[in-house]
Amino acid sequence: MADASLLRELRGDRDPAAAPSVWFMRQAGRSLPEYRALREGTTMLDSCLRPDMAAEITVQPVRRHRVDAGIFFSDIVVPVRVAGLGVEIRSGVGPVVEHPLRTEADIDALPVLGDDYEAGLEPIREAVRRTVAELGTTPLIGFAGAPFTVASYLVEGGPSRDHLRTRALMRDRPELWARLAAWVAELSGRFLRAQVLAGASAVQLFDSWVGSLGAAQYLEHVQQHSAAALAHVADLPVPRIHFGVGAAHLLPEMHAAGATVMGVDHRLPLDRALELLPAGTPLQGNIDPAVLFTAEEARFAEARAVLAAGAAAPGHVVNLGHGVPPETDPQVLTDLVAFLHAQGGARA
Repeated sequence: MADASLLRELRGDRDPAAAPSVWFMRQAGRSLPEYRALREGTTMLDSCLRPDMAAEITVQPVRRHRVDAGIFFSDIVVPVRVAGLGVEIRSGVGPVVEHPLRTEADIDALPVLGDDYEAGLEPIREAVRRTVAELGTTPLIGFAGAPFTVASYLVEGGPSRDHLRTRALMRDRPELWARLAAWVAELSGRFLRAQVLAGASAVQLFDSWVGSLGAAQYLEHVQQHSAAALAHVADLPVPRIHFGVGAAHLLPEMHAAGATVMGVDHRLPLDRALELLPAGTPLQGNIDPAVLFTAEEARFAEARAVLAAGAAAPGHVVNLGHGVPPETDPQVLTDLVAFLHAQGGARA
């Protein structure tokens, strides 16, 4: 397992003659008919907490597409549910919080993350163990939401286009924001650690909304909390991927939070990302998801361009610049993986 090509890329130990390694964010679920059939009658969060179901969903895209890693099937608010807060995933909406956290009393009422939280993570550990056994020599990547994004859901009460309440809380009551973000960092960090100790070979901390912040806000109010989350696995021998949407202006700062690999979205070419990051940083990314809906010629041209842009990195795992859209034709992904695997030696 340690010699898997994908893990070598993530460690910055690329074999230039090897075929590119590839997986897709949100490959587990949504676009696959077998996923929809399996999940029928089960809510999203309930499916994440059923070890048999979560393991099967994680393995489905590896089985179908022959990608080089599984990404653990979960959601960024699963740890919130495990901690005891009321949250659900509404179809077509996303996470919706029963009681948004906006006052000092709300923050005071947050549950202590003690033995009950650890016990609540047992279905996650069991799901990882089952998944790892099923995947065999294919690595599993663990997953958690970053503190800013998870906390913003808790403050806003659901998805938000501008995160006004969250950013206002940062500025008006920074001490309350810091308490909330620290609580989420503990939540997410322990969630990541549980997955690694159960068998995951790498982790990704995913920050969906961090691109809404400027660098000064990020440094003052967010970086320390992302660092705290990643610190929960820093003593374990696994690569730590950090990815944010629309966060090209934050790459060095996000890397400094404790990442060993930087995910880059489709807005920034990988060769430019290498100029912004410390020398020796492995990369992940960053095919534009829009090409999944183009003609094959344009799709393969984009893949070749991404390989070329990442060629100078010490390691490069191919991915999308965001998640797989639910309307994606699964055969398009299967064919894209086959095309990428056929490019062995193209980066030599």
